[in-house]
Amino acid sequence: MANSMVPTLLHRLVLALLLLLLPLLNSGQAEGRGTSPRSQAGALLHWKSSIKYSSKHQLGTWGDDGMYPCNWTGITCGDTLSRRGTMVKVITGISLDGAGIAGRLDKLGFQSLPYLVNLDLSNNYHLSGAIPPGIGSLSMLSTLNFSGDQLTGHIPASFCNLGQLTGMDLSSNNLTGQIPPALGNLSRLAFLYLRGNRLSGNIPWHLGQLQNMREMDLSLNDISGHVPSALANLTNLDYLDLSENRLSGPIPKELGHIQTLQVLHLEKNNLSGTIPPSLGNLTVLTYLTAYRNQYTGPIPAEFGMLSSLIGLDLSDNHLTGPVPSSVAGNLTSVTYFSLFGNHITGSIPYEFGNLVNLETLALSDNLIVGSVPSSIGNMSSLKQLIIHNNSISGELPTEFGNLVNLEYLMSYENQLSGSIPPSYGKLVKMTQMRLFNNQLSGPVPPALSNLTNLVVIALDDNQLIGHLPDLCQSKKLQVLQVHNNNLDGPVPKGLRDCSSLTSLMIANNHIEGDITEAFGVYPHLDTINLSSNRFVGKLSPNWGSCQNLTSINFAHNMIEGSIPSEVGVLKNLGKLKLSFNRLTSEIPPEIGKLSNLYWMDLRNNELSGQIPKQIGQLSNLEILDFSSNLLSGKVPEEMGNCLKLQSLHMNNNSLSGSLPGSLGHLASLQRMLDLSMNSLSGPIPSELSNLEMLMYVNFSHNQFSGAIPASIASMQSLSIFDVAYNLLEGTVPNGIQNASTEWFLHNKGLCGDLVGLSPCDLPPADHRRKHQKIILPVSLTMFVATISITAGVIAFMICRKKVPQNTDDVSKRDVFSVWSFDGRIAFEDIINATDNFDKKHCIGEGSYGSVYKAELQDEQVVAVKKLHAGDEEAHDEERFRHEIQMLTTIRQRSIVKLYGYCSHPRFRFLVCQFMERGNLASTLRNEQLAIQFHWQRRTALIRDLAQAIAYLHHDVHPPIIHRDITSRNILLDTDFKAFVSDFGIARMLKPDSSNWSALAGTY
Repeated sequence: MANSMVPTLLHRLVLALLLLLLPLLNSGQAEGRGTSPRSQAGALLHWKSSIKYSSKHQLGTWGDDGMYPCNWTGITCGDTLSRRGTMVKVITGISLDGAGIAGRLDKLGFQSLPYLVNLDLSNNYHLSGAIPPGIGSLSMLSTLNFSGDQLTGHIPASFCNLGQLTGMDLSSNNLTGQIPPALGNLSRLAFLYLRGNRLSGNIPWHLGQLQNMREMDLSLNDISGHVPSALANLTNLDYLDLSENRLSGPIPKELGHIQTLQVLHLEKNNLSGTIPPSLGNLTVLTYLTAYRNQYTGPIPAEFGMLSSLIGLDLSDNHLTGPVPSSVAGNLTSVTYFSLFGNHITGSIPYEFGNLVNLETLALSDNLIVGSVPSSIGNMSSLKQLIIHNNSISGELPTEFGNLVNLEYLMSYENQLSGSIPPSYGKLVKMTQMRLFNNQLSGPVPPALSNLTNLVVIALDDNQLIGHLPDLCQSKKLQVLQVHNNNLDGPVPKGLRDCSSLTSLMIANNHIEGDITEAFGVYPHLDTINLSSNRFVGKLSPNWGSCQNLTSINFAHNMIEGSIPSEVGVLKNLGKLKLSFNRLTSEIPPEIGKLSNLYWMDLRNNELSGQIPKQIGQLSNLEILDFSSNLLSGKVPEEMGNCLKLQSLHMNNNSLSGSLPGSLGHLASLQRMLDLSMNSLSGPIPSELSNLEMLMYVNFSHNQFSGAIPASIASMQSLSIFDVAYNLLEGTVPNGIQNASTEWFLHNKGLCGDLVGLSPCDLPPADHRRKHQKIILPVSLTMFVATISITAGVIAFMICRKKVPQNTDDVSKRDVFSVWSFDGRIAFEDIINATDNFDKKHCIGEGSYGSVYKAELQDEQVVAVKKLHAGDEEAHDEERFRHEIQMLTTIRQRSIVKLYGYCSHPRFRFLVCQFMERGNLASTLRNEQLAIQFHWQRRTALIRDLAQAIAYLHHDVHPPIIHRDITSRNILLDTDFKAFVSDFGIARMLKPDSSNWSALAGTY
């Protein structure tokens, strides 16, 4: 009995234990299926251990106690039924936006999080790796946001399993591959953002199946092919952005069926064809941008039905025809209207005046004609009017005075004429006025001083006259551009204290004043250009306080004194142009501190002393011009450290000593190396052959000695190598490109194969001895004979003095010889030879004189320039002395020789060398004569002429170069122009001639 009871008790114990363990077993099964908080927390803790995160984010609340993950930062939980029918907590949301997570996304086990509804890991800029395919197991997921991460790889095809997904944002990652067509199965998807990846391939037509789609953004990818017409099936679509891809072909006309569409962005693709008129059916459309494509044809008149349109941008296409009046007048809600960069014709529609809400109207770079309609004055909200680069003509309407909100007006490169209306002074809210590159004339209205909100004013490249008003009364002005006008008078006093200025451009006017007093300290100033005005005075040390300066141009003024050493503290300065002034003293060594300087032009001043060796510290220097000064001493060895130097001018100074071989380190030197007109001596360094890109070398008029290095011939880019007027000897190296004899003339003993040079083949030594033996007695005999003849001639002359001679017998004399010069006889000879300046002897006429050919009694032929008599006697005398000074001072072999001059109450004339072939312009216009006139001779002449021009600028006359030399639009001073035309060294008459390149190169 007892034994039978033991199994019964054992069974009861086992049954009791099973009843106790059953809940635990059920819990274990739930955890295995990922339904318990513990298993979900374990998946998140495992991912946390593989990443880094920002200390500012409370990801530290994710502790090892996995029983309560619902309390963790960024975790959202919800209730679900367990297998036992009880409610348990599960993770339904993860939101870690901007948590600073660094690591890989594929370390997160999505299979353990089957109840996720919302997943947001956006803006974690170091979250990388591929999107794991396991994300397809999140069958309950509704929103997915991975934007602003660094995810790579393809979009997983398993996304098609996310049947509950309504919003997906994968924008701003590095995803590649194609858009999976399976996304078309996500029937609930309403928001799809794939912007800013590297997706390629076509847009799948399957996306047209997403009937609930409201917003689709596929922009900023590499998607190609056509826009599928199936997108027209998205009848609930509000927003469509396909911009900045490589889409091609036409816009499907079916897009006009999406009546709900409010925003359509198609810009920056290769879309072509005409713009379909059906888009005019999109009556709720607010923004249409399709710029930078290849559209052709007209602007559809149907666009006038887009009454809700706020922004329309069709710029940078190939649209033709006029702006339809319906479009110009009916879009009363539009604030931005841009058609620039097309082929729009016709005039600006008057109906634009109806657009009272328009803030920006951009019609520039088209073919628009006619005038600006006065109805523009009705556009009371207008802030920007951009109409430049058309053929608009006439005056700006006075109704502009009604545009009280105008901030930005660009109308340059049209044919606008007339003056600036005084009504502009009413534009008290205007912040920017840009009217440059027109034909505006008259004075700048003083009423512009009332524009207290003015930030930018650009009136450059017009024909404005008069004084410049004070435009900085409110101290808000930042940009003032009035260059290339005819303004005169002083600098307005308010400009001195206009500390808000960032750009001051008043070049190429007639503005005057003491530069020391007219300008102050400008802490924000970036660029200042005062060139080609009439400023005097000295440079103030205060310029060193303008710490933001990157460009200074004070060229072509009458500034005196020294360059202040304070300039050396301008650490941002890149351009320093002080040429054509009257600066004196030495170049301050502090200039070597300008580490960002790339252009320094100090030519045509009176700077003296040595070139500071600190120049070698300017590692960014590209252009350096010290020419036409009074600099002396040696060329610094340190200059070889300016490794970026491309052009170097130090001609017309008093430099001496030998040339340092360190110049051979200037491997970037390519345009110019000009050291002519100095006193440099010693050999030409062979290291110069390392300058493989150099095109132009001028060492003429120095004292270089020795032989020309043979390695010079290896410089393949060399087009000019002028070493004339030196002490060089030996052989001219063979192989110098297109070598000209003129480059080597007037040296001690250069020889070579060029025509005009002596051959280098000399007789053997023993033959020379025989010749010496013969030459010696012959020389002695000739010497004795010469002495005898000379004595006989002197005796004959003494005897002849006793015999009366007729003073009119001048048949065998040189009338201009200094030994026998008689001014009265010379004057009479000139009058007789020209028949009192009869027109039959006139060979040319210039602006200020006529040139006559005079054949004197001694058979000498000269050119006589008789100046025209003017109304102003003092001015005529000044001009006359000016030409005399030039001809007697300039040492240029291409300028005619002056024999004499005469200043008489009846006549003022110059007597010069007669040039047999006439003037240069006539020669070069004749094709046959031009061929005979060797190219190198022409370039050398033009170069010498340019040096003469530079020299003349020291006179009181206006600047000789009035326009930028690089534009090849060169105007010479009128006096000098007449002179060079008269005496046969005239400039080329065609500005586009290739001969100007030599002159441009000199500058």
